[in-house]
Amino acid sequence: MRIIDEVKHARTIAIGGHIRPDGDCVGSVMGLYLYLKKVMPEAEIDVYLDEPAEIFRCISHIEDIKSGINVEKEYDVFVALDTTDDRLGDAEPIYRRARKKINVDHHISNHGCGDVSVIEPDRSSTAELLYDLMEPEKVDEEIAKAIYIGIVHDTGVFRYSNTSPRTLQIAAELIKYGFDFSKIVDETFFEKTYLQMQIMGRAVLESVRFMGERCIVSMVSRRMMEFYRVTPKDLDGIVNHLQSVKGVDCAIFMYETGTLEYKVSMRSNGKVDVAAVAMKFGGGGHVRAAGCTMNGTYHDNINNLSIEIAEQLKNE
Repeated sequence: MRIIDEVKHARTIAIGGHIRPDGDCVGSVMGLYLYLKKVMPEAEIDVYLDEPAEIFRCISHIEDIKSGINVEKEYDVFVALDTTDDRLGDAEPIYRRARKKINVDHHISNHGCGDVSVIEPDRSSTAELLYDLMEPEKVDEEIAKAIYIGIVHDTGVFRYSNTSPRTLQIAAELIKYGFDFSKIVDETFFEKTYLQMQIMGRAVLESVRFMGERCIVSMVSRRMMEFYRVTPKDLDGIVNHLQSVKGVDCAIFMYETGTLEYKVSMRSNGKVDVAAVAMKFGGGGHVRAAGCTMNGTYHDNINNLSIEIAEQLKNE
């Protein structure tokens, strides 16, 4: 399948991704946007996405992302990337009303929510999958850069086990376009502000190991976020640092989003299927990286997660 074949007759196209977009989501959405703007210059193309983190300002035309949602607008095609329709946020009703819905994703928990669904869980990222749906000769430097950012972020700079030979082949093809790939990795993945380093240090300092020290958990409250003057975007990467602790099979990080409400991120070395755990609580993701939103006290949520994790470790 080529993505252009599914949209070539459309006059109006919308592109969207999940709430609180990560690097794969932003890179995929913007990569497709730049691609379609190039191959379909006469079409009206809009991007609906939560405001991305400042680190992604290096992506061309990222200022075109619409922050306001026109819920009455109808599109010929809406392409949902890296998500299911129920995580499109304010753009969900626009997606449902579109004349044709296309869903491209790599999460194992996504069973497809479009008239056309391309779901490939074996892919490292939606960005990698999307690249193979494009016509290579139509890709340029700015498109390649956006796709590369998506792949880099979902593979942990090619360190995670979801990195395949095809992932590295695509990365090699992309860097041939001449953008400064090492600078992109440094500025969008590794670099942290001083405040981000402070809140990360606080989260690591207050982390707790349990279940025979095979699991680790930490939490950031709204009060802590206010004290350090950080937002949810500044918390990216904390769960990965927790997972890097020697002897840990499963890392859990959560931050408070409301009264008795927490956003939960989990990482695993493969001995725990965190996607299966997350799905128990209405979330999803991958075997080694998943998340969900949970209601209850911090300790209640940890207890509930522990039950599911312990069951897997017991059957290991």
